[in-house]
This record gives sequence, structure tokens and C-alpha cells, in this order.
Amino acid sequence: MVSFDHRDPGTDEGVWTDALRRDLPPLDLDVERLVVVAAHPDDESLGAAGLLSTAAARGIPIDLLVVTDGEGSHPDSPTHSPATLALLRRRELVDAVRIVGLVGDPVFLGLPDGGTDGHRDAIAAALRERLDAAAGKRVLVLSPWRGDGHRDHRVVGEIVEQVCAALGVRSRAFPIWLWHWGGPDDVPWDRLEHLALDPAARDAKTRALDAHRSQLEPLSDALGDEAMIHAGMRAHAERDVEVFIAPEEPATPAGSVGRAYFDDMYARHDDPWGFDSRWYEERKRAVLLAALPRHRYRSTLEAGCSTGALTAHLAERSDRVLAVDLAPAALERARTRLAGREDVELRLATLPDAWPEGEFDLVVLSEVVYYWAGADLDRGLTAAAASLSADGHLVACHWRHPVAEYPRTGDEVHDALAARPDLVRLVRHEEQDFVLEVYAPPGARSVAAESGLVP
Repeated sequence: MVSFDHRDPGTDEGVWTDALRRDLPPLDLDVERLVVVAAHPDDESLGAAGLLSTAAARGIPIDLLVVTDGEGSHPDSPTHSPATLALLRRRELVDAVRIVGLVGDPVFLGLPDGGTDGHRDAIAAALRERLDAAAGKRVLVLSPWRGDGHRDHRVVGEIVEQVCAALGVRSRAFPIWLWHWGGPDDVPWDRLEHLALDPAARDAKTRALDAHRSQLEPLSDALGDEAMIHAGMRAHAERDVEVFIAPEEPATPAGSVGRAYFDDMYARHDDPWGFDSRWYEERKRAVLLAALPRHRYRSTLEAGCSTGALTAHLAERSDRVLAVDLAPAALERARTRLAGREDVELRLATLPDAWPEGEFDLVVLSEVVYYWAGADLDRGLTAAAASLSADGHLVACHWRHPVAEYPRTGDEVHDALAARPDLVRLVRHEEQDFVLEVYAPPGARSVAAESGLVP
């Protein structure tokens, strides 16, 4: 995640004036409906008010979803509570979009500013509802760019890309804060498209920006009420062109997912899969830990430990933990989390090629095996089973929905586990979203049998 301060001078607009002189392809506006998903009130004005005005002038209907009320823009304000700011920013947005020609009312989801990551399903459902209503029409969906450096922009951008890809709907993203913190080297030029703004669209955009007074002007003279968008930042929004970014083309994996994929994920996200931010992940960890047949293990191997969210809990149930991952950035975050724990070893290695030597009475394969293509699947499962002690347990837990970048689904992984003659299943927990199983060498006893409750 990029770190920046809105108070910094930022990149001078002159840098962008020179950089944007290159020959960019035009944005295709041959659509029958435009759907805009804004993370905050003013995103639509800063990034796409010229496009909205152009579309409205052409008679293209526009739907606007506003995910949060932007009530966190002034967290230290002594004069405006979050509720007051939310109401103010909604009113400003309505004024702004009327200026650019929006006819229908915006849809306010009212989700927490800064907390969109915990409400992905609600955002996706709201977008799907709008797209279902426009079924059969040529639709273009706009959102903030997921690489914009703002957490809410990332989340909303990711959701829009995922939903649109699944439904076969065209989407484009608009940068906002990139122009402030970034430079020409930070731009995916090969995916950029532009829309030249005529004088009427530029005038409408200027007036729409003026409507967001709470962001452009101080709320008061008090400390904490300073303007959020200074003149240098506003200059980026007042060009005679708007820029939009096409989604990356999904790659068809020819083999197992390699380190480059993970390096990119960790470079762009501080918590790529929401291990620390999503209730879904917290609950799934609790289910996994509850499914372990034994209260304590002598030696645990965790394959694909990522940032160590599960590792920390496994360490509480183990005398020794070896946690392996192929991404250096992930291991650095895991080291920070587990600092001072001498019972945990973190190791950089690519599995299944560099499977650790030794014997373990617990092997954990959580959200990792669907990355293994071809022969890697059998090699990895064989290595995992071979590394189990005679009384060991292997726990596997995987997401069941298909992901374009993954060679396999979670169900395929667990089908392969069930077919192995060197393992017997002790536990199976199945939900719509994930499947969790515990295996052991043949002859393993149940929890009740191990505890002496049954023969």
C-alpha cells in the first residue's frame, strides 16, 4: 500500500502535462448505460466529472453508487462530528452530480469510511443489482483505480473488476491520488485511455468540484478543520482530458503460480487476502483450529504461511513451528508479527520443490494447494503425506470459488486428497465458500478414541 499525506505538495501538474502528451487511445463511450461506483463523495467529481457531463449530454443514463459518506475526512475536527460530515458530504455530492447532468438519485450505501474491506459482499451485491437491471444493454462501469494508494479505492476498484469480469461487463478505473503521490513511472501506460473534454464538460467539472466545499476549503479556522484538497491537487482534476485505466488481462496459468504473482500482490497490498481485516478469515481460522484433533502438537509445518496470521495461533498449539513461504515481503511481515518467538522458524522456500526435510505431527495446507498445477499437485501432496509422523495429522483448507489466476479449485484439491491411499479422512467441514478436512495415516484413531472415551 502506498503511503502519502494529502498535505504534501505532491507531484507538480506540469510533470503530468508533459507525460500525458503521448498518444493515448480514446475511451470508447459507445454505451447505453454508465454505472459509477464511488468510494467517497467527490471521487466521481475528481476523477470522472467530465465523462459524466459528456455522457449526460449524449443522453446516456447514469447510475451512481456511493459506497461511503466520507465521514472520516476530518477525523480531528472540533466542529463537525462524523454524522454531520456525512450529511454535509451527501448534500455536496447531490449538488455536484446535478451540475454534470445526473437525472436519477445517487444510491448511498452508507458503509463506514475507511472500512470498505469488511463490506465487500454488500458492495458487490449493490453493483450486481444495478447491472442486473441493465441486462442486455451495453454498459460501462467506472470506479476509482485499485492502485490509487487509498485503501477504500483499492477495495472498491477490486470489487468492480471482479464483478464485471464475472458478468462480462466492461469496466474502467480512474486514478485520483496517483497524480498526487506518483510519477510517470507509476502509470500503467499500456492500459491507459483518455477522454478529451470539450469546454462545456470542463466548465461542468469545475463547477462540480466547487460543490465539494468541505474538501476544498477549511471547515473552520480551528486545528483539524483544514482543507483536504489543496490547489496543487485540484490542478490535476482541471485538465482538458480525463484518463481511465483498463483492467489487466487475466493470465491463463501454464503452470503453478510462481513468486512473481505473490511479489506483485504484496507490493500493492498491505494485507492482500484480508487475513487481518476480514471476519471471514478470522472465523475460518477459528474453524480450522477447532478441527484439529489434538490439543497440542510436537512439531508443525505450515506451507504458505503468508504474513503469519495463522502461524501465530499454530504456535500456541505447538512446541515447534516451521512456517514456509515463497514471498520475501510476506515473511518480513510474519517476522514482525512473531518477533521474539524462538519456537517459530520462518523459511523462504518454493513448494513443493523445496519441501522441508524432517518429520512433523501436524502439516497445515491452508489456501495453498490450488496454486500447484500439473505434477506439482501430486508431488506436493506426496511430500506432505511422507513428512507426517505415524500419529500425525494433515489439515487442508481451501476456498471453493474459482479464481482466474489459480490452476485448480479448492474442490479439485480435496478430491485429490480423498483419492490418496496413504491418507484417511478424520474430519470434513464443508461450506459454500470453503472446505476443511483433516487427514492422517491409515489406522489413525478418532479424537474420542485417542481420549479413551471409546475403545
